[in-house]
Amino acid sequence: MAKLFSKLVKPWYPSTAIGFEKGWAAIVQLERGRGGAATLRRAATVVLPDSLIRPSFDELNITDARELGAAINELATSAGLLREKRWSVALPEAASRSLILTLESKPASNSELEEVLTWKMERGFSSPLDELSVSRQRLPPDAHGKERYMVVATRASVVNEFENLLASMGWRVGLILPRHIGEGQWLTMSGATNDSLLLSSAKDGFLAVVFRNKEPLMIRAVSCDADECDDELYRLLLYYRDRRSGETAKGGNLLSRVLVTGDTFDKDRALEIVNETLGTDLRPLGAADVGLQLTTQQLSFDTIAAPAGLATLSWQ
Repeated sequence: MAKLFSKLVKPWYPSTAIGFEKGWAAIVQLERGRGGAATLRRAATVVLPDSLIRPSFDELNITDARELGAAINELATSAGLLREKRWSVALPEAASRSLILTLESKPASNSELEEVLTWKMERGFSSPLDELSVSRQRLPPDAHGKERYMVVATRASVVNEFENLLASMGWRVGLILPRHIGEGQWLTMSGATNDSLLLSSAKDGFLAVVFRNKEPLMIRAVSCDADECDDELYRLLLYYRDRRSGETAKGGNLLSRVLVTGDTFDKDRALEIVNETLGTDLRPLGAADVGLQLTTQQLSFDTIAAPAGLATLSWQ
């Protein structure tokens, strides 16, 4: 999936990455093991005050850069990674927005293409593009031959505050992407052609991403109360099932893997809904199932999945 996102900042892919969310941060360094499996060389997590990072697309996320910098310094020291200089960053999910744009007709020229994409992005992100840091990549056409583009946007001021935070420690940021991109990396590395589903906890709901042939097929950000998440997942799966039934793709694209991260869903309950709706017999994936060897059971895969996923780009 590395080719899918050219950059939000200059793209080079170190084996060290840090992830941020409300209430915690995680830091990892990976190495490639035998058979292509990923092994945690070093990792650590830290619990942060809930008020220290306030994930938002429209506003700054860090309320006290000095306090957060001190916490990250201590985190890196405990992991033995303070001297590392090159980093990838997984942003809080709510700090970015991702869209798949489908063109109803083929543009007659490159300038018309840019006009159409600009119009769709400004509507989709509800912000002027000159305020955003945007990455985009052309995707394969949909089942009807229509052109599609994946776009990811983060407000430039938010990118800057995280870059500046890490620069104050002497670190250089090579890649900044939303959390679900790192998590989704675990579903795209195996080369499987069947559809895979990521269910990632998000602010006031969840984010669902269906991957096909290593690329996003569908992205849905669902806002709902905690007691409504099961029903919303059921509705989303019905939409996916109905959409797939109208495609020309053969049965090989049937959903075959589900990765659930965060605390929005009970993992077993989420898979129960998937299996009942789609007629599958799947179980939730863990770290070992997606090719990550945890060196200690004290680390939560849910917490490190995003930065560790970005770190795998170092050898792809």
